[in-house]
Amino acid sequence: MKRRTFRVEAAHSGHLLGEALAAELAVPPEEAERLVGVGAVYVAGRRCRDAKLRLSPGQVVTAVLEEGGQSPLAASPVATPEFRVLHEDPDVLAVDKPAGVTAQPTEGRVGDSLVDRVGAYLKRPAGLVHRLDRETSGVTVFGKTPQATTALAEEFREGRARKRYLAVVGPVDLPSQGTIDLPLSKDPSRPGRWRATRAANGIPALTEYRVLHAGAGFCLVELLPQTGRTHQLRAHLTALGAPILGDSRYGGAAQAGGIPAPRCLLHAQALELGHPRTGAPVRFEAPVPEDLARFFSAAGVVAPTGPVL
Repeated sequence: MKRRTFRVEAAHSGHLLGEALAAELAVPPEEAERLVGVGAVYVAGRRCRDAKLRLSPGQVVTAVLEEGGQSPLAASPVATPEFRVLHEDPDVLAVDKPAGVTAQPTEGRVGDSLVDRVGAYLKRPAGLVHRLDRETSGVTVFGKTPQATTALAEEFREGRARKRYLAVVGPVDLPSQGTIDLPLSKDPSRPGRWRATRAANGIPALTEYRVLHAGAGFCLVELLPQTGRTHQLRAHLTALGAPILGDSRYGGAAQAGGIPAPRCLLHAQALELGHPRTGAPVRFEAPVPEDLARFFSAAGVVAPTGPVL
C-alpha cells in the first residue's frame, strides 16, 4: 500500500481538490482528477469523488497511489456481486452483503463500499449501524431515517441484537458446544490481527458455539457472538486451534475435503433485533452463499434457520 497524505495550509484555502492534489503529487491535473474519480482520494477521512471540492484550512487529504502493487488508475475493477435486499420498510433496510465488499469507505482501499452502494440504491446517505469484515458475507442492516439509525445502533450498543454466524473450519476435536470467553487484544507481532488470550490486557469478548458437523475433512460451526468485537469470531476460533477456512490472515487452510475455500468462509446468517418504530422483534436471514453451501451439501447437513436461540 502506498499513500500520500497532506494537510491543507491556510494559504491554499479555497483551492480545488483536483488542483491541490495535482500540485502535491506533481502530476497533470487530469491524472489527479482521475484519482479522485476512481475513489482513491479521501478528505478528512471520507472518500471524495468531487475534484471541484473547495478545500478548507486544516483538512487532511489522503490519496491511495498504489494498492496490491498496482496503481488504482491501472487496475481493472474487480467485479463483485451486488447486495440482495432481504427486507425494506420506511425505517429499515436489511441487505445480504456479498463477500469481497468493504462495509464502508476506508483510506486503505480504492473503490466503492456497501455504504456507497446502499446510498445509491436509496438515493440518499445510508445509516450503517454495524459492520462485517470485507470477506464476511451476510445480513447487514441500515436505518433509513436518523431516528431509525439511532434506535438500531442502540440495539447493538445495549447488546439486544442477536446474531447467528456460520463458518467452516478444518478437522478439529471440539466439544459439541461451548462458550469461548477470551479477551481480545491487538497482536503486536502481527499487524492487522487480534489475539484471544488472557495473557494480555484485552477487551472482554464472549462467543457461544455449536458444532453442526465434525468430519475427517472439515467441521461446520454455528457461532452466536454475545459481544461484537473486531475479528472476534476469527480470533476466538483461532485460539481453539480451528481457524476459519480461507482466512489466510489467521492461518486458515485454502481448502478442505477437496473443496476450495476462496475467501474467509464466515457468513452472518441471521440477525434479530427490535424494530426501531414499533419495538417488536424482527428477524432477517441471509441464504447460505454458494461457496459455503458446498460444505453443507458435502456434509449432508441443513443450515440452521429460524429464531436465534
